[in-house]
Amino acid sequence: MAPTRRNGAGRGQNARSGVGRVLAPGFGGGVAAGPALAQGEPLLRTPVDWLSTGSLSLVLMGLTVFAATTSVLYVRERARWQRRESELAGELEAARSHQERLSALLAADPQVVVSWNGEKAQPIFEGDSGFLGAAGASMALAYGAWAPPADAKKLELATDALKQRGEAFGFTLRSKAGPFIDAEGRAVAGRAVIRLREVSGERARLMTLQGEFERVSADHDALAALLAALPQPAWTRAPDGRLTWANAAYARAVEASDGREAAKAGMELLDRGEREGAAAARREARSFSVRAPVIVAGQRRTLDVLELPTPSGFAGIATDMSELEAVRADLQRQMDAHVRTLDRLTTAVAVFDAGQRLLYANAAYGALWSLDPGFLDGKPSDGEILDRLRAERRLPELGDYRSWKAAVQGAYTSPRASEDWWYLPDGRTVHVVASPNPQGGVTYLFNDVTERFTLESRFNALSRTQRETLDSLREGVAVFGSDGRLKLSNPAFAQSWKIQGDLSAAAPHIDEVVRLCRPLFPDDTVWSELHSVVTGLRDAREDYVCRMERRDGAVLDCAAAPLPDGATLLSFADVTASVNVERALTDKNEALETFSRLREDFVHHVSYELRSPLTNIIGFAQLLGEETVGPLNEKQRDYAGHILRSSGALLAIINDILDLATIDNGALQLDLDEVDVAETIAQAAAGLHDRLTDSKMTLEVDIAPQTGPLRADGKRLRQVLFNLISNAIGFSQPGQTITVSAGRIGEDVRLTVADQGRGIPAEVKEKVFDRFESHSLGSRHRGVGLGLSIVRSIVELHGGRVELDSAPGRGTRVTAVIPSSGALSDAAE
Repeated sequence: MAPTRRNGAGRGQNARSGVGRVLAPGFGGGVAAGPALAQGEPLLRTPVDWLSTGSLSLVLMGLTVFAATTSVLYVRERARWQRRESELAGELEAARSHQERLSALLAADPQVVVSWNGEKAQPIFEGDSGFLGAAGASMALAYGAWAPPADAKKLELATDALKQRGEAFGFTLRSKAGPFIDAEGRAVAGRAVIRLREVSGERARLMTLQGEFERVSADHDALAALLAALPQPAWTRAPDGRLTWANAAYARAVEASDGREAAKAGMELLDRGEREGAAAARREARSFSVRAPVIVAGQRRTLDVLELPTPSGFAGIATDMSELEAVRADLQRQMDAHVRTLDRLTTAVAVFDAGQRLLYANAAYGALWSLDPGFLDGKPSDGEILDRLRAERRLPELGDYRSWKAAVQGAYTSPRASEDWWYLPDGRTVHVVASPNPQGGVTYLFNDVTERFTLESRFNALSRTQRETLDSLREGVAVFGSDGRLKLSNPAFAQSWKIQGDLSAAAPHIDEVVRLCRPLFPDDTVWSELHSVVTGLRDAREDYVCRMERRDGAVLDCAAAPLPDGATLLSFADVTASVNVERALTDKNEALETFSRLREDFVHHVSYELRSPLTNIIGFAQLLGEETVGPLNEKQRDYAGHILRSSGALLAIINDILDLATIDNGALQLDLDEVDVAETIAQAAAGLHDRLTDSKMTLEVDIAPQTGPLRADGKRLRQVLFNLISNAIGFSQPGQTITVSAGRIGEDVRLTVADQGRGIPAEVKEKVFDRFESHSLGSRHRGVGLGLSIVRSIVELHGGRVELDSAPGRGTRVTAVIPSSGALSDAAE
């Protein structure tokens, strides 16, 4: 006990000396320890001190016990959870192995499994749907894509019932791709599961055979029903020849109540001789066919009997040929009658069979071709007859006989009749008609139409010549018969009188024709004369001639002439053009004289009334611009320059107009002389130097050494070059180059001005040389359209021509081709 007390004393001391100091700041609800006691100060143990020391010990002990207990529990629980984790890992591995085995089992057969975890959940697919003929597993639910419509509808209804009510189903169907499919659906663990599996192996073969068996059974039933309903007797026999089945027609033929009774009683349809022949054929396992008279329902009929061996015995059918035999006999009688009739015809007839062998030829055929009756009795072929006729020169002479022969024999394969005309070497014409026979072969009809064809050809040629002659006449022609009716007219007659319809077909009376023509020419006196000429009211038949000036301005010369057969010919010649030309020439002559006077007055007026004042304006403007009369400010100098330029442009236009008027009047005289081409080009370019400088353009001159001198009017030649270069400047852009070249080709000197401008479209090229045709073509050039017209007129006065070569995007080349000798110009002088 003493040690315990020591220890307690020690703990009390520690509490007093150390712990008390630590807890002094607030332990025990504000109990504070004072300053440390001095050494040797007596320690007073109060109940509070003992209580504080015991509580702290208890807390420490509780914490120790709790920590130990928690550690023990943690170790035990950790060991238990480690064991549980090991168990779960094992179960997970087993589940994975099981899943792999199930997946391998699912992939072992062509199948697909679809499941839903709820009616509205998305389906989960397992497996491959390739055996369904559908791309992708999701297509397994597209039943219509791989199943027939009826089975697809059945599957859709079963799937909806499974998902909504959990109703299981299972059946087998055949996919569109061919394989059989087992469709099975059921609820498994609250999930709707459908499995689609391809049937394979023996079961697939069994189902295929079952389907084939059902098809064959259906075909057999259909065939049996067809045979039972046939109007011809039909039957089957056992291998020993015993009758096993007969249809209703057989029963009626042997006068039995039905086929079963006829088979049971062994009632035979054929007579003894035919039965023995059929029995012999059955013993030899071959087919038997015969046409024989048979008593059918008490009447004698002719039957075609056919009996064939089958895998289960024999089958036979009998066709009633009595009506066919009657028709054939009647046909034979008719053919005999036709043969007798054909022998009396003058038309040659030859009938060939499908093998192109002669079946029949009448007497006219042998006479037409001069063929020996013995030869025809030998039934020769169509080709042999043609070859013999060709050897005897009785066929048309052709260059390619083989092709002609093939075309003739093409009638055997033609679906319709054909006809041809053969022109024989002896001058005869034969009309040939080849008509295919319904049973095969061809019937030829040969008709010698030489005389008729000759007469008809002559008549047709004469009529055609007469018709074409009348139709080609510009004069209207009408022929009236002695009865006063129109017999013949040409189109010009109806056109000249504006009559609608076919007059020749209507054959109107002269009164009706006059009524139709009177609106254009109402002069009754002329019509009365024509009426009397046509109807023969005059004492003597004589010609009648008159001129008709109609209301529409047309003028017709009418002539009536009697014909030998009592008819009357009326002709109407349209002389409107000649009358109008005569009038027009008179009017034109007067107009030309008036125009010539007006033109001369115009040229005189422009020359003296416009150019003189304009010359004064230009002169005064030059005086002002040169500041001769006094200094000008900048604006005044600009105004004077504008006046001078505008006046110069106006003077150039007036000069161009005067030049054209002089050329048109034939008064322009060329002053021909030897002209230096280089100097002329330089002079023309000098007049445009300012425009070239202002437009920042370059002028290049290229004169070939062989150009030489040119006999021409130097002033007019400078005018031509000036206009061409000026036109090129107007249609070029700043910085571009204008080329003036000269050369000689033969006796011609070619002066060419080329620019690099926009070019001239094709539709404008035809008009550029016309007067007053101005086309800016997108440039700043403006003009009245006389420059190029004057160029062409001057060049043509020199006996030359102007050539234009231009296209959009590659500039323009204008070439003046002038004869170097000037011979044409001298002739003009």
